[in-house]
Amino acid sequence: MASPTPGVRSDGFDTQWRINSVAVSRTTNFRGVSPVAVIEVSNLRKKYGEHIAVDDVSFTVERGEIFGILGPNGAGKTTTVECVEGLRPADGGTISVLGMRPQDVRERVGVQLQTSQLPEKMRVREAMDLFASFYPRPADGAKLLDDLGLTAKRDARYKDLSGGQQQRLAIALALVGDPEIAFLDELTTGLDPQARRDTWQLIEGVRDRGVTVVLVTHFMEEAERLCDRLALVDSGRIVAIDTPAGLVSRVDGGGQRLRFRPSVSFPDSLLTALPEVTGIARTASQVVVSGNGNLLQAVSAALTAHNVVALDLRVEQTNLEDAFMALTGRELEGE
Repeated sequence: MASPTPGVRSDGFDTQWRINSVAVSRTTNFRGVSPVAVIEVSNLRKKYGEHIAVDDVSFTVERGEIFGILGPNGAGKTTTVECVEGLRPADGGTISVLGMRPQDVRERVGVQLQTSQLPEKMRVREAMDLFASFYPRPADGAKLLDDLGLTAKRDARYKDLSGGQQQRLAIALALVGDPEIAFLDELTTGLDPQARRDTWQLIEGVRDRGVTVVLVTHFMEEAERLCDRLALVDSGRIVAIDTPAGLVSRVDGGGQRLRFRPSVSFPDSLLTALPEVTGIARTASQVVVSGNGNLLQAVSAALTAHNVVALDLRVEQTNLEDAFMALTGRELEGE
């Protein structure tokens, strides 16, 4: 996390970095104002030996938004962000951060890595003071520790912190420089549910102060709660970029699902003939019906007319996980 200097390619390859200003007007964005791109990535490529980790990835991040990068383990999302942070050299493409090369904006960004490690005997307050010294105008470290529930641990050694506490400290260190852009990789891994929601609230407050946040995650609920826009990444490529609601709307129009156990067997045609039904799937004991409109009323009426009782009936809305499965053809597995 401590602003490492990226390695120099021994083969002399020098990626053609775009360094001109990116403060350009576009069409009206989700906030109703003209967006300004603070990050522009175009045709980014990164290989490890023969393995292509990032394959022709392009996206922009607008000032003041929370931009999420969502994908399964090994999809290339962390490699993508580490190239944008300047921690890894790209093998091709262009990257602009605040109008400059990533390596030239270290004092204006904060980074929370997916995994990080501090000296075992370093105390929390010492780590905060050290990282604050890297920046010309650091944030209030004491308030950050309080916001993240670490005030009582300010004199604790790093080795004595729990995994969740170490994760919260990593977030505090990423924000102590009062950055214009914060990169957060697997923000809430290792946190309990209450700590996770407290952290989400903190990040929303950071965004509301004008900080742009790039969030790498595999938690669907986290992505839906926090992100203004999302890039779905799979096998090194971006599958889609949209708002969470926009991605969900691509799946059967963002419809509903009914899940139930039938009291007696019945043919699929009983329900597939209904105009409200778009699909039906069965497990060993359950039936899952997808559709739109007055789906519940239509299915209930058809089942009742044929003396079928829908036991343990649940109504579910199409969600981001459904969108990911529809767009990539596979489930998003935990990392």
